[in-house]
Amino acid sequence: MQRHTEALMTTRIGFVGLGLMGNPMSRNLIRAGHEVTVWNRTASRMVDLVEAGAIAAASPMQVAAASEVTITMVSDSPDVEDVVLGDGGVLHGAAPGSVVSDMSTISPSVTRMLAGRLSERGVQMMDAPVSGSVNGAEAGTLSIMVGGARSTFDRCLPIFELLGKTVTYCGESGMGQVTKLANQVAGLGTLAAMCEGLVFAARQGADLEAVLSAFSAGAADSWMVRNLGQAVVQGRFEPGFMVKLAHKDMGLLLDTATEAGLPLITTPLVAQMLRSCQQAGFGDEGIQAYVKVLERLAGVEART
Repeated sequence: MQRHTEALMTTRIGFVGLGLMGNPMSRNLIRAGHEVTVWNRTASRMVDLVEAGAIAAASPMQVAAASEVTITMVSDSPDVEDVVLGDGGVLHGAAPGSVVSDMSTISPSVTRMLAGRLSERGVQMMDAPVSGSVNGAEAGTLSIMVGGARSTFDRCLPIFELLGKTVTYCGESGMGQVTKLANQVAGLGTLAAMCEGLVFAARQGADLEAVLSAFSAGAADSWMVRNLGQAVVQGRFEPGFMVKLAHKDMGLLLDTATEAGLPLITTPLVAQMLRSCQQAGFGDEGIQAYVKVLERLAGVEART
């Protein structure tokens, strides 16, 4: 999508949730010169953003009251429900005509419920989950998948373009989340295949740098190969996207598929491996730690 250059229709933006993704995303909005009000359950995470120019709020309600567009970026469906509908939540501070954009990855059905509750107060909702890990959040190059009214999307597009390189309108409320979950089917399935390929090659005594070079030059090339392949073979497991969050996303996927009566074949296997990875103590590591479970089964490490 061509990036817009016109001025934003709003300068007062709220941000609720300042974790690995939310912090750099908020910082990009501040750098662009906009008035940003922030809140996080752990208050210490607001300090560096306040030093950068943000305004600290005492609750999500206070964030929404100060903002024309309020962005939420938290871990899971119950967390979004809490910061939007709970005591001191966004719903109780958002003015009619304002927008709530949830950039978390949550259940499509919960998204539609929240959109309905906000609509009763005259507040529009966008579901706008992202892909691209912490590096993408820092660089403002995320892929953003958006559901909701097209007119609200057009209004918020200049904001999204401060946060992402690719912004895709996916349809009505909930379709941003559906698209993100489909993205996880393809992305995490590719991660699983890459890790299995590396462990197979390591067990055979292959030169793993040569294997990665061959992957990236042919049909096996992917974002996972280009961004996480070297991390695996170099033994770097710092999180760009945590195992525990990937496992959470797979649970959302399976629940949504069950609601639709849809059979999935590969995804449940990947979900079980991610669960094994989390149970083995790697939940806070990057998703490339998926390889560690395969390594234990194979009795070999895929390292150079």
